Amino acid sequence: MTVLALETALGRLLSGDCLPALEELARSSDDRFELAYVDPPFNTGKVHGARLGDGARQLGQTAYADAWGGLDGLLAMLEPRLAALARLAGERSSVWLHLDHRAVHEVKVLADRVFGRAAFAGEIIWVPGNGARRRSGPSITHQTILVYAPDGRMIWNAEDPMLREPYAQTSLQMHFSHIDADGRRFRERHIGGKSYRYYADRGRLLGSVWTDCPAMRANTPLVRETTGYPTQKPEKLLERIVRAASRPGGLVLDPMCGSGTTLAVAARLGRRFLGIDRSPLAIEIAERRLRQLEAARATNESTVQA
Repeated sequence: MTVLALETALGRLLSGDCLPALEELARSSDDRFELAYVDPPFNTGKVHGARLGDGARQLGQTAYADAWGGLDGLLAMLEPRLAALARLAGERSSVWLHLDHRAVHEVKVLADRVFGRAAFAGEIIWVPGNGARRRSGPSITHQTILVYAPDGRMIWNAEDPMLREPYAQTSLQMHFSHIDADGRRFRERHIGGKSYRYYADRGRLLGSVWTDCPAMRANTPLVRETTGYPTQKPEKLLERIVRAASRPGGLVLDPMCGSGTTLAVAARLGRRFLGIDRSPLAIEIAERRLRQLEAARATNESTVQA
């Protein structure tokens, strides 16, 4: 059974298994998500604990058990939940599946079957920046986010500044030799009888390898966004995804929301949110985080009105 843990002006947080909640929403509501970010267990075979208080790992603070009886068990858990997401998808919606090497290839095959191969929209290689450790073979220092557009199209805010990156220094030196009346450096290209102008300070479109969202931002007590919840993702990573694939007022769904990073970022960016998690500790942390955000928002509104 899923119960309401928190409701704010912008969204809801539900406690319990996401499967019955998603199925009920598909039956009872016409509201459909624009963006679903899914950060499922990685099939590590471990029980993950949280770092609370002074940052030390405390006994009794179990966040979740990531053991499914092997890879087949993980896939059996995911399949009906992905199918429920497919029924909740709106026009131009997208589903972002965050995985690592343990299951990404098998989940890709599963997701192709659930959403359809034509729905596969691409993948993001996220480099958390934790460094290499393995000495018996190549170290795996990246994670993969599979992106699906269930109806074949997705919202993609290509002009958002977070979807751009600086030009390479060599390119700047070789090609950006013009300066306009405002002092901005640019490059001009003539293709097929048309002229195209590219400004250096605007940057180029971001590629599929993201190295500028370090995991350490979410996993050190020295940074305010850290909650102590294991496998917490950095806000910058989720901000880029939310800004890329949803619009203000659109619904952002995270069915395995953990510490609530997706929900907090969505609320801060003016999106509606729906978060679900079966871990009592995750709900406790996410609820506290969202209440603090709501209180800060209310204070800011009062200050503006005054």
